[in-house]
Order: sequence, then C-alpha cells, then structure tokens
Amino acid sequence: MKKIVLIYGLIAGLIVASMFFISHPGGSMDFENGMYIGYASMVIAFSLIFFAVKNYRDNHLNGSITFGKAFKVGMLVTLIASVMYALGWELYFNLYARDFMQKYTEYSLTKLAEGGASAQEISATKEQMESMSSMYANPVFRFLFTLIEIVPVGFVITLICAALLRRPQFLPKEVQS
Repeated sequence: MKKIVLIYGLIAGLIVASMFFISHPGGSMDFENGMYIGYASMVIAFSLIFFAVKNYRDNHLNGSITFGKAFKVGMLVTLIASVMYALGWELYFNLYARDFMQKYTEYSLTKLAEGGASAQEISATKEQMESMSSMYANPVFRFLFTLIEIVPVGFVITLICAALLRRPQFLPKEVQS
C-alpha cells in the first residue's frame, strides 16, 4: 500500500502544485477565474485517488476492499498531494506573489464597491482583510490555511471512491485467462 499511496500521492501533488506556475505564469493573478482553475486542478489531481484505490483493491487484495481500507488509501494520497500543494503555493508565493493579500484585498473591495456595498460594509471588510493579511504573513498560518483549501476536496473524493470501490462488482478486476 505504501508504494501505491506514495506514487499516486506524488503524481497528484505534482499536478496540483504545478498549476500555480501554469495558470499564473510570472505571478499574474486572475481573481475572477483563479478559484475555478484551482478547484478544477484539485479535482483532476484527486481523480488519481480512484486509480490508487482500484489498483490496491485489484492487485493486492484480490478484487475486494473494505470501505475503511479504501478510505485510508484515499486519505493518504490526499495528504501527500495536499502537502505538495501547500509547499507549491509557498514556493510560488515567495517567488511571485508576495503581494497576494494586498492584491486580493484590493480586488475584494473593488468587487464590493461595484456591487453597491455601503461604505460601512466596505470598511468592515477592509478591517477583516487587513487582519487576515497580518496572519497570512506568518508562513505557518499560510501553510495551514492552504491545506484547509485542498484537504476537503480530497476528503469528498475519497468518500466517493471508497463507497464505489468497496463493491467488488464495481469495475471488477479483469481475470487473466
């Protein structure tokens, strides 16, 4: 199981971490579509959970796996990929996006103003964003915050894969003749 988890986790992590550099070359942030690109890359990377669990079920457990074992495989892949994602963001942040929170604050306040928010709402949001910016300057907080972005996506995909693949009839192992 260790080898499968490591291989699939590293590949998933490489996919999701490289998306910072592919989708935002040279630090050009697109806040309008960035969230969609980010979560789409997470779903694509975490699709490997399915293949990791299926590989483990079919090649090491004779085509049968419990929900618990499948969940364990999926979450270990999730943890490896998530740590790589957070490390990738740290690298990207330090190379290209040290002003990320400043730009994100400006973007958020502009969107509020364009949406007709009151001066009081804008002021309150500005205070919250400034507080968040000071916390975000701490690399430990930033790393943990980044993990909070991605782990729930892997958790949901793990639940789905474990529920499907625990049934031996679901995409059964091909029997060699």
